[in-house]
Amino acid sequence: MSEFFDKAETRPSDEREADLLSRLPEFLARIRSGVPAWKARLADHDVAAVTNREALAGLPVLRKSELMDAQKADPPFGGYADPHTLAGTRLFMSPGPVWEPQPPGLDPWGAARAFYAAGIRKDDLVHNALAYHMTPGGFILDEGARALGARVFPAGIGNTEMQVEAAAFIAPTAYAGTPDYLKTILDKAAEMGRDLSSITKAIVSGGALFPSMRAEYAERGVGVMQAYATADLGIIAYETAVDGEPCPGMVVNEDLIVEIVRPGTGQPVPAGEVGELVVTNFNPAYPLIRFGTGDLSAVLDEPSPCGRTNMRIKGWMGRADQRTKVKGMFVDPKQVDEIVKAMDAIEAARLVVARDGAADVMTLQVVAGGNADAGEIAEQMRIVTKLKGSVEIVESLPNDGKVIDDRRDYDA
Repeated sequence: MSEFFDKAETRPSDEREADLLSRLPEFLARIRSGVPAWKARLADHDVAAVTNREALAGLPVLRKSELMDAQKADPPFGGYADPHTLAGTRLFMSPGPVWEPQPPGLDPWGAARAFYAAGIRKDDLVHNALAYHMTPGGFILDEGARALGARVFPAGIGNTEMQVEAAAFIAPTAYAGTPDYLKTILDKAAEMGRDLSSITKAIVSGGALFPSMRAEYAERGVGVMQAYATADLGIIAYETAVDGEPCPGMVVNEDLIVEIVRPGTGQPVPAGEVGELVVTNFNPAYPLIRFGTGDLSAVLDEPSPCGRTNMRIKGWMGRADQRTKVKGMFVDPKQVDEIVKAMDAIEAARLVVARDGAADVMTLQVVAGGNADAGEIAEQMRIVTKLKGSVEIVESLPNDGKVIDDRRDYDA
């Protein structure tokens, strides 16, 4: 059985680069003529001249805040999707809120490569514990696994005891979902006396896979690989391995152009320098050109030991805009502001994100008047973020510009 999903993964780097860049002018011309928002955004640009990375860097970066504003003005997709290609597909609402369409076709988010690199094949049964409700996460992984011919149990999130009972009955060979929920399921199985030793492989996304967590899973007989994905773009990059040992960094998915730019600008930085990850896809249904993910990363400027020849990135290294993932869901500074505005007693607030064991926890620190009710504030936080957290009333907050303070140690 091949180590690689297809021959595209091992073609010479310069061949891949030439192929991607040669496709750009025609693709840009097509979406400029057929997708309303891109018609306006590219109107003053000579798309025929966008044949190299320097010319691509001359196009504006599309920020998520701009996309959200466009969607408010022109629901649901802000004119950035081609409506003629979306018949029979789904639409999703991610935190923000941001709306995304499901592109048509088999494995539209490019997840199959990540599953293949994680050792998952057509004979596997995948317990998929990523959310299927409103957001596309569960479907992104579901589509990728089934594209390989694997079977999928769409478990979704929550109802842990029921998930354990189901898994013990059907004996899945692989897990897909957030890194920390796998521990939740395995711990609950041990507590209930259920055998989940059938799970020996896992692909995780939607949160950080800490080294200590990966080591614990290995001790429990589960080899875990991670993929970096967004709801807008699907799988951007994924881990690979040699003889079962993960290679450093992540390999960029095929058919994407990835740039690392200086945060707050569209200017690419040298290889190795940390910056914001910006992605261009070739998705005719939902084209995103120089889409700023808001995530920090850096290029690893040497070939991967696994033999794949595409660009490698260091993976997720934090947020350029303080927007962060908690339990697999994004929390945005705008949401903290929304909580403050909804509660008259709050004068200022800061969201602190930390870890309690393997789980993400968040605490809203608030400067508030004497009539502040921590319980009411916590309920407002749950309504706005769709996540539970605690509230701490403090006398003051540091004057450092932070709205979200991520205190998780990503090296531990």
